[in-house]
Amino acid sequence: MHVLDNPAWHALTGAQRSLAIGTADAKRFRPDVSPFAAVADPDGPLDALAGLILPAASDADADDALGVFGASTGPDGWETLGVYDCWQLTYEHDTVPELRPLGDDAVLVELGDADVPDALDLVDRTRPGPFLPRTIEFGGYRGIRVGGRLAAMAGQRMRPDGWCEVSAVCVDPDFRGRGFAATAMVEVMRGIIARGERPFLHVETTNERATSVYEALGFERRRRASILVCRPR
Repeated sequence: MHVLDNPAWHALTGAQRSLAIGTADAKRFRPDVSPFAAVADPDGPLDALAGLILPAASDADADDALGVFGASTGPDGWETLGVYDCWQLTYEHDTVPELRPLGDDAVLVELGDADVPDALDLVDRTRPGPFLPRTIEFGGYRGIRVGGRLAAMAGQRMRPDGWCEVSAVCVDPDFRGRGFAATAMVEVMRGIIARGERPFLHVETTNERATSVYEALGFERRRRASILVCRPR
């Protein structure tokens, strides 16, 4: 099996094991970092996920929801909050594309702990996917600031062996059309390639605009994948 067929598992048992909690059969990222979880056998039952729910989480608390790649139904008795149909795209090139300059009013910056409130606000308004208070610990986040305002950002998420997922690509609606998200994304890709890894990403099949942007940058569709979001009832 290719590591990208079960990317969360290979990330949680490999390069990102320091961010993982769980058992020999099921693991998740720390709940303040990411909601994604995985089981060792992606074609088998997901019952082992039950051991990943922290005792403090209540059944009504959205924070106890888990995201699982490649699944369509959760363990018996769990509530399905959504199933997202996605393309998995990979980048097989050794260099990144050249993009137009940002402009004199914009600056490319590395994002860290101090930028988390601005990043959370941007994600809340643009909805690129989950970004939690400690998601920044995945590292590699880049942003575009205009007059101090965070206008766009991109980062990395799962790191299965030899690969690194580009994630949280978003741009403030006030700054669309200036190539900011692509610039932040390409800078993230540059760091991934310099580390000896290959970029990959997931995008919903209904998001044709984003898919066309990624393909224009050189990404290619590898496979179609589902992402299940579920939690105990």
